Amino acid sequence: MSIMSDRWIREQALENGMIEPFVDRQARDGCISFGLSSYGYDARVADEFKIFTNVDSAIVDPKNFDANSFVDRKTDVCVIPPNSFALARTVEYFRVPRDVLVICLGKSTYARCGIIVNVTPLEPGWEGHVTLEFSNTTPLPARIYANEGACQFLFLQGNEPCETSYADRAGKYMGQRGVTLPITNAAALSSATSVPEPAALALSISAVLTLLVARCRMSTGGMLSPPKA
Repeated sequence: MSIMSDRWIREQALENGMIEPFVDRQARDGCISFGLSSYGYDARVADEFKIFTNVDSAIVDPKNFDANSFVDRKTDVCVIPPNSFALARTVEYFRVPRDVLVICLGKSTYARCGIIVNVTPLEPGWEGHVTLEFSNTTPLPARIYANEGACQFLFLQGNEPCETSYADRAGKYMGQRGVTLPITNAAALSSATSVPEPAALALSISAVLTLLVARCRMSTGGMLSPPKA
């Protein structure tokens, strides 16, 4: 795999919409830097945050995520409590080429403050806003600045396009917009196996008829006589 240069990133962003909106330089005046770098792109964090809280004593379960686990904030400066965690998203919308894998690293400014940015790889063919995970590892409150740099994306090009892309297999986070919470397979299975209303009605009628037939058999000694003409 080869790591792609600023020239390639610019071309893909301008011609194929790989990064929108795209900043063709490093913006750094009075802010945490963002924009195109030598071999990567520094993305910004938007002003939408979901801050984890234990007010309702919820349990964080990746298989059954509870909305009571967090509070929503739309703000220019998000304060993450000590030893806590927040979800956010990039300002930029990404469209990953079929022969590229994108990995993410945190900004050194945040890392030196004990704030860790975690993002899983962006797979070939995926597109959407990137959900960012900020961990405040310090015993103090920590600030995250919206519309400023949060992390750097590196673009790794494979020796050939993949056989099956994220889009081909209809990945569950395809085309996500905004801050996207965990989507569990259990939820998808529940939705897929839920009984439609007409079918549920038919099952209820069948159960009633079965009960009536059983009672008739009991009252006739186990024999049901055909109706007389």
